[in-house]
Amino acid sequence: MALPYTHHYDLSFSALNLKKFDSSHLQPICCLRCNSSVSSSPFTEKQSLQRYQRDQWVYNNNNQQWPSLSCGDEAASCSVPADSDSIRLNDITLQLPELRKLLQVLKHKRESCGGQVPKNGLGDVFLVGTGPGDPDLLTLKAVKVIQKADLLLYDRLVSNAVLDLVGPDARLLYVGKTAGYHSRTQEEIHELLLSFAEAGATVVRLKGGDPLVFGRGGEEMDFLQQQGIQVKVIPGITAASGISAELGIPLTHRGIANSVRFLTGHSRKGGTDPLFVAENAADPDSTLVVYMGLSTLPSLAQKLIHHGLPPDTPATAVERGTTPQQRMVFAELKDLADKIKTAELVSPTLIIIGKVVALSPFWPQSLTEASRLVEV
Repeated sequence: MALPYTHHYDLSFSALNLKKFDSSHLQPICCLRCNSSVSSSPFTEKQSLQRYQRDQWVYNNNNQQWPSLSCGDEAASCSVPADSDSIRLNDITLQLPELRKLLQVLKHKRESCGGQVPKNGLGDVFLVGTGPGDPDLLTLKAVKVIQKADLLLYDRLVSNAVLDLVGPDARLLYVGKTAGYHSRTQEEIHELLLSFAEAGATVVRLKGGDPLVFGRGGEEMDFLQQQGIQVKVIPGITAASGISAELGIPLTHRGIANSVRFLTGHSRKGGTDPLFVAENAADPDSTLVVYMGLSTLPSLAQKLIHHGLPPDTPATAVERGTTPQQRMVFAELKDLADKIKTAELVSPTLIIIGKVVALSPFWPQSLTEASRLVEV
C-alpha cells in the first residue's frame, strides 16, 4: 500500500523552509577552518573540506575563496558553529542560486532536444547502491548510470573512490546524514529528486550498500512514484555481504548457521534501546548482522545473552569495511563492546555475531574452532 505523501514542499527553490533563518548572517564557506587532526576517511565526513570542493559548483554564485589542501589531510574536517540547524540552513541558502540556475539549464536542454525526451517530459530517477566502499564491488550497470547522470545526490557512505567515477559534466550534491547533523531532511531530499526529474534530468541517488537495505530507498521510491516519476533501482552489495566476504565469514553454513538476520542498531525515535527484537534474535543457529549498532551494542549484547545466546558466541566489529582504512576487532560476544571501546572504532562499523565468525581466518583460534564446529 502506498504511503500518503502530501506535496507540501515546493522545490522550485522559492519556498524552502528558511523563514526562521536570517540570511544576513550567512557564513561563506571560505570562513571554515580546516582541522588537520581529523583522520583520513574514505567517506564524506560532515563539513569536510573535500565535500565542499567536490560540490564547489553549487557555491559558485557566492564567489567563494576555496582553501587549499595544504592543511595536510584531503579528508580534513572544517570547524563550524555548534548549531547544526543553522549550519544546514546556511548551506542550503548558499546553494539556492546555482540550484535554480541548474534547473533552468536542464529545462532548456529538455525543450531543445525535441523528440529525444519522453513524451511526458519527465526525467528518470535511479536509486543506485554503491556497496560498502570498494569501487571494484560496483555493478557494471551502476557504473554506466553514474557516468551518464546529470545530477547525483550522494550520501555520506558513498566512498570517495566511487565518486571519482562520476562523469565530467555531471553535478554532485551532498545530502548525507550523520549523528547530530543532517545536511538535508528526508523530505528535502524527496523534493530535490522530484524537482530535477520534473525538469527532465537524469537524476541518480547514490547510496552506500544497497538502497533498499536500511537505506530509505523504499521511501524515496514510493514518494516519486506517487508523483508520476519513474524510478529504477540498481542494487548494490550490502555491507553484510561485502564485509563478511572480505573477512572470510560465510553468513550461512550447513550445520552451523541455517539463517541470517539483519538488524539496525538505531531506533526510529533515537535512544539507546531500539533492540526490542533481541528475544527473537537470540538464536545460536543463526547469524546476526547489526548495521549502525556501535552505540547500542552494549544493550544488545546483554539482551541477547539474557535471552539465551551463549556469552562466548564469536563476534566481530568492522570499521570502514572493504576500504584501505578497514579496521576490525574479534571477540566473544560478552567482550565485544569493551574491545570496540579499546580500539576506538568509529562509524560506519558493522557487527557480525554468530558461530560462523569463528570460521574466519582472522578469528584468533580459527583452525581449532573451525574444526570443532565442522565436527559438531
